Amino acid sequence: MNDGIGKVYLVGAGPGDPELLTVRAARLLSEADCVLHDDLVSAEIVAMARPDADVRNVGKRCGDKTITQNQINAQMIEAARAGRFVVRLKSGDPMLYGRAGEELDALRQAEVPFEIVSGVSAAFAAAAAGGVSLTDRRTASRVIFATHHKAAGEPSALKGLPPGSTLALYMPGKDYAGITADLLENGWTPETACLLVSKASTKLQQVRKTTIGTLTALEGLPSPTVLLVCVPL
Repeated sequence: MNDGIGKVYLVGAGPGDPELLTVRAARLLSEADCVLHDDLVSAEIVAMARPDADVRNVGKRCGDKTITQNQINAQMIEAARAGRFVVRLKSGDPMLYGRAGEELDALRQAEVPFEIVSGVSAAFAAAAAGGVSLTDRRTASRVIFATHHKAAGEPSALKGLPPGSTLALYMPGKDYAGITADLLENGWTPETACLLVSKASTKLQQVRKTTIGTLTALEGLPSPTVLLVCVPL
């Protein structure tokens, strides 16, 4: 695009395997003038960008403040106002734990047109890796998406979560003792089955089967990880 204002596409890159990228996402990535990607997007997927595209890593990790959310918003808007076709490439699905709300607000305020392209979220890839259903009617009739990543002083997102659901816990970190304590305090039993998956769908994928009661015995796995609780193992 080079006539007037461009457009921003918030695109889900999926969990890591390039073959899990949607057809539309792959096409947009190959056509974009500018690609702003998260740090967790795999190198194989980033390499699918147009050879002459302006590709920038704008990822943020816990404790890494090399770029702020406001700076990312500004880069999207600046590129679009220059008439460029922009792909904001996010790991998993852009609407789940991807700060999409803040970016959409910024685009609306700047009157920059945008579209959202869904992707496969890590919880679904983790379930596939473990060969489990997230909604097995024998164990759970609902799924709760939560994150254990929180700012200092904030209460745990696990406080008040009732048993009887499948819990997909994003960014669990390595504080397995804290997760165990929170779940047991809310009435989950120590025998409840868990599945911990690292780097789901990639060549570096690792899967560990455990229970809430034995979760603390596991070694910490490399990020990104997803913890599935109350799944039929």
